[in-house]
Amino acid sequence: MTLFKKYYFKWFVTVFAVTLFFGCESNFKEIQKINFSEFVPSSDADMVNLKYTDSGRITAVLVSAKMLDYASVEFPFTEFPKGIDVTLYDKKAKKTFIKSNYAISYEGTSIIDLQGKVKIFTEQGQTLETEQLYFDQKNEWFFTERRFKLTDPKGVSNGQGIDFSRDFKVINSQKITGEIESAD
Repeated sequence: MTLFKKYYFKWFVTVFAVTLFFGCESNFKEIQKINFSEFVPSSDADMVNLKYTDSGRITAVLVSAKMLDYASVEFPFTEFPKGIDVTLYDKKAKKTFIKSNYAISYEGTSIIDLQGKVKIFTEQGQTLETEQLYFDQKNEWFFTERRFKLTDPKGVSNGQGIDFSRDFKVINSQKITGEIESAD
């Protein structure tokens, strides 16, 4: 009779443990659903044409097929999943053109991350091509650690890693190959 009691007790404990396990798993999944917050933009726009001004003077024009604004998240940002086409104007109305397949602008740092066939060109004939490029809006400075191709009226160079001013007057490049005339 004691063997039967031991077997019955083990069976009861096993059934109780299995029931408890599946009951907790079900509750755990419900708790996960409660804590899950959907990451959705606070605004969504198609065919965007934004003009940025400073003291009544246009400083930039941004055109994009799609803009998603995540202004209500902890670290706000704006995403351009279908790319951007930007024209920057300096104080003398000289233009710098920027194109990329994707872009994301971080509000807190004022950094724009340009990705996918990034191309920058100036009216003076300078062109930079790369797969990813960052733009520091506060300092008007571009930088990347990716491979790049820089075309200038003086020549063509390739390399990996470059940073430069918005007007291409200051260029610091790393690991370059190619030929460019130097200013004497």
